[in-house]
Amino acid sequence: MDLGDLLKKEAVTCGLKAKSKKQVIQDLAAQASADTGLSEREIFDTLLQRERLGSTGVGHGIAIPHGKLTRLDRLVGYFARLDRPIDFDALDDEPVDLVFLLLAPEGAGADHLKALARIARQLRDGSVAHNIRQAADAGAIFALLTQPLASSNAA
Repeated sequence: MDLGDLLKKEAVTCGLKAKSKKQVIQDLAAQASADTGLSEREIFDTLLQRERLGSTGVGHGIAIPHGKLTRLDRLVGYFARLDRPIDFDALDDEPVDLVFLLLAPEGAGADHLKALARIARQLRDGSVAHNIRQAADAGAIFALLTQPLASSNAA
């Protein structure tokens, strides 16, 4: 799965100002609502409900909040690089500054899991994460997120 299938250049935010996990989720839910036409409240509530099951802060300054919505017709992604790291209750207790929001249709099943795995692989690549943190603007971040991952078999 290619992240370019999930993410549009306009869905990348560089320097999101947020003071809490809840505020990050709310800001991304508002962006998703404007893009999908779904209720911001429905998106926000779905994401918070998922967070209550366990933090989506996966470590190394990365969080991948996600949820399934009944009236959504496709997988969609939104990315934000925060202007400063915040506590996200991450698995490694490190603050988060890179957030990739994934929304999926209720029946997405395996596609949802494949997308989550692809996002995690891309962001866990140390050089990709480093370059995203150093990128000058949203266009450069989009290019880094949607580039093919180097094969582990490469010489």
